[in-house]
Amino acid sequence: MNNKSHETTTGVLPNGMRAVHMHCRGSAVAIFGLIVKAGSRNERNDEQGLAHFVEHTIFKGTGHRRSSHIINRMEAVGGELNAYTTKEETVIYSIFPAAHLSRAAELIADLTRDSRFPDQELDKEREVIADEIDSYLDTPSEAIYDDFEDLIFSGSPLGHNILGDKTSIARFGSDACKGFVKRNYVPDNMVAFYSGPRGADAVFKVMEHYLSVIDNEKPGVMTSPVVPPVNAAFDRKNIIATHQSHCLLGARVGSYLDKDRYATALLTNIIGGPGMNSLLNVELRERRGLVYNVEASTALYSDCGLMTVYFGCDPSDSRRCRDIVTRCIDSLPDRLTPSRLEAAKKQYLGQLVIASENRENSVLEAARSLLWRNYVTDVSDIENIIKGLDASDLLSAAEPIKTPSVLIFSPE
Repeated sequence: MNNKSHETTTGVLPNGMRAVHMHCRGSAVAIFGLIVKAGSRNERNDEQGLAHFVEHTIFKGTGHRRSSHIINRMEAVGGELNAYTTKEETVIYSIFPAAHLSRAAELIADLTRDSRFPDQELDKEREVIADEIDSYLDTPSEAIYDDFEDLIFSGSPLGHNILGDKTSIARFGSDACKGFVKRNYVPDNMVAFYSGPRGADAVFKVMEHYLSVIDNEKPGVMTSPVVPPVNAAFDRKNIIATHQSHCLLGARVGSYLDKDRYATALLTNIIGGPGMNSLLNVELRERRGLVYNVEASTALYSDCGLMTVYFGCDPSDSRRCRDIVTRCIDSLPDRLTPSRLEAAKKQYLGQLVIASENRENSVLEAARSLLWRNYVTDVSDIENIIKGLDASDLLSAAEPIKTPSVLIFSPE
């Protein structure tokens, strides 16, 4: 094992699986799990929603555990078992009293290697996911992001909704779930992660013992993502049943692996980050009272990304708000004075320090970095990059958003 950076150690297990250990001395709580390079983007044409369906149903029974046993295994000691799916990853992990690492590692290894996906349990979970789809569609401020990505990434699996739809999930049986796991849940495609009080050597031994059952046998061909085509910009309005207009402006930017991603991150924070002093919050809400919420965000993938600006407003104010957003972005050359840029850097780095105190997010991000970059990005490295950015870096990052695509959900 090698590559020690502060309290983080990375290594490779005998079966080829990479691993990351974050040492938190004195903590009574530990986190253990696996991140898999398998999300909705890895689905075949007839599998939309399968990655998320597998994430839900992987807990429904293994060769020697029933669903009730799986649910109670970590909860019996006060822990919890979690999972989530993105467009490029599935994560399965547990948070638990630190003494129970072996219990967590054995359970998660069993789930990823020997889940049986019993048909009677799949039928129950279909109803749960159908309710999740309905709930999501009832929230326009969330649904607009997926519709936007479906348009901007049209012609690519990266565009479609992670949840799939009721028709697609009705098709999935045990064989489909097992096939997806077998072709994607292999060591080369996975990173094991741990955060807690036990030392790296001891944790890696536990990982080797329990995760060795996962091998690189590939009975099926893995789905290799293709970079989405660059589609023409659009300006579209969808009439829906809603009391306000929801507007999303966005454009393609660099990827999660792109060297300019930190300029994009800082720019996004300046334009519409979580602070009340963000440019658009000041202009749209504080000065004019036109919106309840406005935010800028990024969605960065392994080979491309998006920068977006969202706001919700009264339908009669939609055009005015759009014009203000455009003027704010166009005025960035005048706004990014040396003093304002330094203040923005200070704010962003402060937010980064606070975020680094969240152990769960920190170890998940470390595992994601190792999965895609093959190294863990250190907070001090990010700090140095942010400090080295100048106005020209941010203005370059802002170029795509000057001619954005636009999607509006409106009642009229």
